[in-house]
Amino acid sequence: MSPSGAEFIRQIRNQVAEVDPGDVNQRLQNGSGDGSPAIVDVRESEEVARGLIPGAKHVPRGYLESRIEGTVPDRSQHVVLYCASGTRSALAAKTLEELGYENVESMTGGYTLWKDRGYKVEVPKVMTPEQRERYSRHMLVPEIGAEGQQKMLDAKVLLLGAGGLGSPTALYLAAAGIGTIGIVDDDVVDLSNLQRQVIHTTDRIGEPKVDSAEEAMKAINPDVNVVKYQTRMDASNIMEIIEGYDVIVDGVDNFPTRYLLNDATVRLRIPVVSASILGFDGQLSVFAPYDGPCYRCLYPVPPPAELAPSCGANGVLGVLPGTMGLLQATEVIKLVVGAGEPLIGRLLLYEALGATFTELKVRRDPECAVCSRSPDEIADDEMGVFPDYEAFCAAAG
Repeated sequence: MSPSGAEFIRQIRNQVAEVDPGDVNQRLQNGSGDGSPAIVDVRESEEVARGLIPGAKHVPRGYLESRIEGTVPDRSQHVVLYCASGTRSALAAKTLEELGYENVESMTGGYTLWKDRGYKVEVPKVMTPEQRERYSRHMLVPEIGAEGQQKMLDAKVLLLGAGGLGSPTALYLAAAGIGTIGIVDDDVVDLSNLQRQVIHTTDRIGEPKVDSAEEAMKAINPDVNVVKYQTRMDASNIMEIIEGYDVIVDGVDNFPTRYLLNDATVRLRIPVVSASILGFDGQLSVFAPYDGPCYRCLYPVPPPAELAPSCGANGVLGVLPGTMGLLQATEVIKLVVGAGEPLIGRLLLYEALGATFTELKVRRDPECAVCSRSPDEIADDEMGVFPDYEAFCAAAG
């Protein structure tokens, strides 16, 4: 005779390890040095919206089998599961054991007992029904989920340029739900831009590019906060512009600004997703200060002008910035969400004619003029300003 539902649950609870909320609270207070466990909330989204244990990861019981590996990839890690009362978490613990997890516990009494004892809870930000529908496909991706989407909504990303690279990056980051997107560009829309700068349209020729870009981004996602800087970024304003942003997308087209950007972002420890294009060729890397090489490690001095002409001089395939800009947008999302392996310490080369990608390793230069020093030393010691990179690049050329 098959057991009743209540009897089945009793059998499961007898088979899995259970832990008191007080013990869990103590382990969390002791911190990671004492083997702090991974806390996983298996309740439904509506329940989690009312509060959860600080630091807990949300994996609904119905998605446990498909999403737990993205949340807790190490099967030997200590995992504590909880639900509202301890029943669903016991069933989930049994499932994880069957999946090969070695140290799993279910918290007795669940969130209800935790809260009744007065332990600390946090109320997560809750997306509106419209946001949940808009970003529903993101939230089905295990590496993103509701938590990753909320990180994107809270993120601030700065785009340097609303041109060929900035156009697709801006459109897709706005669509993805990056909450605040800054755009730096002092130019106006020109007819020659429209072959590749897809964020602009014929009827907006003559408008400032930052205004044109904002109109297109708002048309896709009215909730995005667009911060416009209709100015040319230089040593006098760069620190004021970039401070407070989580990631910077480099779409500039000249070496002096790239060297200046590198100095400033290393000082502030802001990662830069950098791309460049010419003809049929593109390259891409992520410069994360002190976690990998900086731009100056890759290019200690700029190449001669004849080896690095501008797109205005040599031309560019119209669809190439679309390819590289979308790769930039992908790297931004990975950095914001904390998923995957960003292109830190790697340079990706794309050759469109042959449809080939080549990856090169890039290492930090221990003698680098920039990142071998502490952030406070990067500005000129005597003048308190950045070096004159216009003169530096002119001399190198």
